Amino acid sequence: MMKAMTEDRTKLRWDALAEAVKASREARGLRQIDLAERAGISEGSVQNLETGGPRTRIPPSLAKVEPHLGWAPESGLAILRGGEPTPQPVTHEASASLRGGKDKIRDKYSLRIVSELESDDPVVDSAVIELPGAKGVRMTVLVHGQPDATPEEIQQALLAWRKTEQQLHRLPDGSDDDNGQRAANGS
Repeated sequence: MMKAMTEDRTKLRWDALAEAVKASREARGLRQIDLAERAGISEGSVQNLETGGPRTRIPPSLAKVEPHLGWAPESGLAILRGGEPTPQPVTHEASASLRGGKDKIRDKYSLRIVSELESDDPVVDSAVIELPGAKGVRMTVLVHGQPDATPEEIQQALLAWRKTEQQLHRLPDGSDDDNGQRAANGS
């Protein structure tokens, strides 16, 4: 028999949730609209999550944003009840799926890239970044952690990556200097 929910949701830590959502979003270099698009919700829903006022129900948008904030499922509920978000579990699914097409990967990419893709190090995050000044050209980044990293170390690595990712999104054109030429030559 299921126990009825008697929790007074107006007394939950809505302010702590609002701060945590905003901090995690900003640490990932996301605007509210970016998070909304990734989660498949409206920008207004993200704004509401970051407002912090008491509510009588848990918004469905909370579960939708959790993975895009690097949180495990139900982390938002944990915050509302006075706890902390649990970092999203690191999986080896990306590495495993790449191993299935090993020959195709080896034929397509350099040995250095294949070695990283086949690594047993946990994947912390990945990104595809459009390069400025080169229409349709993009960079793919795969961020690995240490195999024996604690959840806290993985979270720190993820935050460090988010800062770097923000900088990569703002790369200058570079076509007027030597750096652009070196990049074009692949050196």
